[in-house]
Amino acid sequence: MTQSKPTVSFEFFPPKSIAASFQLWETVQTLAPMAPEFVSVTYGAGGAIRALTRDAVAAIAAQTPLRVAAHLTCVAASRAETMQIVENYAALGVSDIVALRGDMPGGGAFAATPDGFADSCALVAALAKRGGFRIHVGAYPEPHPESRGQAADIDHLKAKFDAGATRAITQFFFEPGTFFRFRDACVRAGITQPIVPGILPIENWAGVRRMAVRCGAHVPPEFDAAFAAAARDDTGQGNGRTDLLATVLCTELCDALLAGGAEHLHFYTMNRASQTRQVCHALGVTAEVDLQKVA
Repeated sequence: MTQSKPTVSFEFFPPKSIAASFQLWETVQTLAPMAPEFVSVTYGAGGAIRALTRDAVAAIAAQTPLRVAAHLTCVAASRAETMQIVENYAALGVSDIVALRGDMPGGGAFAATPDGFADSCALVAALAKRGGFRIHVGAYPEPHPESRGQAADIDHLKAKFDAGATRAITQFFFEPGTFFRFRDACVRAGITQPIVPGILPIENWAGVRRMAVRCGAHVPPEFDAAFAAAARDDTGQGNGRTDLLATVLCTELCDALLAGGAEHLHFYTMNRASQTRQVCHALGVTAEVDLQKVA
């Protein structure tokens, strides 16, 4: 186990129901005492979903001491509309933006909105020109499903840094070598800015596996076998072995990343605190903030 304690950040998504709102807030309250460097809130296309993101960002910024990063995409908005959203976030005290191209509603190939940003590089450049934000961007340690290969992905990442991005956060992956190979390839390409590994704690293996297939993340065959065996052992007795396996695998991944030089870990919480909290505790990241100051 590594002796250094990492800095961490947590990602949430905006709730779409009252029950989901309570779950999000419970997750925020559970994880906030760990003093993350920042938390981020994801963003979808369309006015209603954008409003949910804005409301979640505003609530977390107003009711906690957390630094909030708002996601922003190029989908379904003109340049003027997108930059007005940026000004609205600035008015809320938001100083971090996660700038992404985004996916089209319902899937399909990306198509820029008339008078909209053509890609994430153009969005990053506009944010950098405005100033006042730390700009986070996405990175793909395994080729993006729409890419021409890893070399093209790295070229695109370098272009985002050249446009003004501050740091990159990777898509999730399951094996530390996946991150290290990507990081080293980025260094060879002349990228010097921080690349943060994105970590997806396994709350539900079947769901995580489906996400991995959709985004092109390699699924180690031994994971399938291990979770199948744990599920058999858990039959009729709760999910104790499955949960323990999930915690161990994620902790081992994070520990290897830290031992290999990573200093910050970004957790995709899926608005659930259990696995993220357990992994953080195993890494030595424990409560540092008075809960009364977070509520």
